[in-house]
This record gives sequence, C-alpha cells and structure tokens, in this order.
Amino acid sequence: MNPSARLQAAIDLLDRITAAARDQGGSADTIIARWFAERRYAGSKDRRAIRELVYDAIRMLGERPESGRAAMLALVARRPELAELFDGSPYGPAPIVPGEPVAEAGVLPAWLSEAFAASGLDEDEQAALLERAPLDIRVNTLKADPARIQAEISGSVPLPCLPAGLRVPPDTPIEQLPAYKDGALEVQDAGSQFVSLAAGVERGQQVIDLCAGGGGKTLALAAAMANHGSILACDIDRPRISRLMPRAERAGVTIAETRLLNPNQEVSMLADRAGRADVVLVDAPCSGTGTWRRNPEARWRLTPQRLDRYVATQATLLDIAADLVRPGGVLVHVVCSLLDAEGAGQAQAFLDRHPGWVAEPLSLGAGTPRGPGLRFTPLGDSTDGFFVARMRWP
Repeated sequence: MNPSARLQAAIDLLDRITAAARDQGGSADTIIARWFAERRYAGSKDRRAIRELVYDAIRMLGERPESGRAAMLALVARRPELAELFDGSPYGPAPIVPGEPVAEAGVLPAWLSEAFAASGLDEDEQAALLERAPLDIRVNTLKADPARIQAEISGSVPLPCLPAGLRVPPDTPIEQLPAYKDGALEVQDAGSQFVSLAAGVERGQQVIDLCAGGGGKTLALAAAMANHGSILACDIDRPRISRLMPRAERAGVTIAETRLLNPNQEVSMLADRAGRADVVLVDAPCSGTGTWRRNPEARWRLTPQRLDRYVATQATLLDIAADLVRPGGVLVHVVCSLLDAEGAGQAQAFLDRHPGWVAEPLSLGAGTPRGPGLRFTPLGDSTDGFFVARMRWP
C-alpha cells in the first residue's frame, strides 16, 4: 500500500471506531484486527503505519469526532506533512477543501475533565492517561523464580515493591516465550499486581473473588497463598469465567473453583458461603478510566448515565460481598478507575452504610492515599489507574 492508501485506510477505520463508540460496539483493537483479517494484502509495514495513524488521531481528540476524516484533519494540524497525502489518488483521500470540518484537539470530553478535576486530578494527570502503556508481567511463583525469568527476558527489570513483577520491553513477544506457555508468567499491569497485594491473603484462607472475569487476580491470589486454602471465583459473564480454569491449569493453580452467577440472583446462589470468607475481593465493573492508555477510544464511550449505572452496580456488589465476610474478615474494593465516584467515594459510602466496618491503612510502597484507600495513577506510579480499599468487619 502506498502512503495515501494507508491514510485512507486509517480514515475508514476511524469511521468504524467512532461509530462503535457511539453505539457501544466493538473496541478499536477488535475493529482493527477484523479489518486487517479481511485485507490480507496489507503487509506488516502497512498494518503498523495504519495502526499508528489511527491511535495518534484517537489520542489527540478528547471529544468523539464527527467522522474519521475530521479526526485525521486534526492530526494534519500537528503533522503538516500528512496534508500532501490527501491527493485524490485512486486509493487515497480526496484533496482537502477549505472550511471542511476538523475535529478539535483535547484530552477528555468536557464533562469528564470536570469530573477528573473534582477527583483531584490535574491536567498533567489527565494527559498521562493517553500515553502509551508499558508492558508488565507477573512471574508465577508457583512455577518459577522471578530472577530466573528476568534472566531469560532481555531488557526486563524488576518492578519496585512487587516481589514477582517485571517490566519488559514493549515489543517482547510474551505469548511465544516458553515460560509463558509453561504458565510461569502472566501479563499483568503493575497496578493490578499492587491491588492484588492489597488483599493481604494468607495460606489456608477461604477467599472469594466476586467479579473474577478471566481470572488474572484469582491467579495472583493463588500464588500469594502458595496454593493452600480455597478461592471461589465468580462472575455473571459465562465466556470470561470459562477462560479461568484453563488458565489456572496452565499456571498450576489447584485451589480455585469457578461459579457462574445469574444477574440479580447472587445472594441466593452464594448462600452457602455467607459469613465464611476470610477475604472477599470485589474487582467491580467500572468505567475503566484507569486503562485508557490501552483503550483511548473508551473515553468516547463513557456518559454520565453509564457512569451512574456503574456506581450503582458497585454499591450493590459491595453490599452482597459484606454478607460473605466472616467476623474479623476483610472486604477489598478495587476499581480500575480514577474517579472518586467509583473509588474513594464508593468506599466511604460503603463504610457509611455499614457501621462497624473500618478501613485499614495500606502501605504498598506505591499509590497515594485517597479517602479510605489508595489511588494509583499513570503519572504518579507508572501503572494503570486503580483505586483500592481494604475494609475489615470487626
């Protein structure tokens, strides 16, 4: 493909991505992968160039653009050399017409910028959400020593305060490594590793991972427990929870079991576990604002109404989880969000609703105190954005 054809391909993809963001369709990565699968003629250099154009445009636009062309014209303002590729060639974009719509550069939609500011996140913190994320792994200590894995991966460095964490070069083909195939490591952001540590699980405990999803934190908890005790991993999403046990088998985890829950029937379906758990982890569905370095178009999907639904769901899940904790046990609230409505505010609201529960101070070597817990940010901690609070029932 010539440069003009690559630019037009990026415009076409941006049209699809913006439409999907408007209609709650597939993610940008999924749309791009499907587009390339249908166009085998696009070589590796073509794919790389097109992907970079698409994501450069997405990252520089706070508001969802009217069209892919308007988005690309905004990028032209920063990269004037792209203008000559609007040449009207058979596979290239039509020439630029004076006065045609150009998307406005920005970091966040206006309403979200206000919400972030209200949550104590300044412009630098907001801008850091759109930087490229690093590649972190967690060494599975059930199968390998972190020093051994570090020696096997050129350029890898230990993650401070994370005994099993490594940061590896961004182009490392993780899934092709023998250690990955053997279950000796998992891709897991440093922030996710920190909040897993916040659970403070110990050998022999009974643990419930209430919103386990694909099981990343379940596997981390099992390793921290040295495969002694039990972990019940639950979710309402059948496809996601079905992936957990194959991952557990590969990782050598033997203490986990899964339970598919029906929406709005969680209490009855977990009645046999009421008041028995030493630790309940609630990694609740959330806005995902802390993961926008990886999914920058996601900020075009979030609306005030959708955020309100997440906040309501989180509150319900925390109330369900509270009834599962034994006297003296712990409830851990985790969200990959930077907004107080989902993090510090949500944890404080739980404490207000449940007299007797107390927030325990957390000292993990990273994160900043925020309300009853800690907040991790891309700017401050070089992690995805997270909030975690550890609350105990006396």
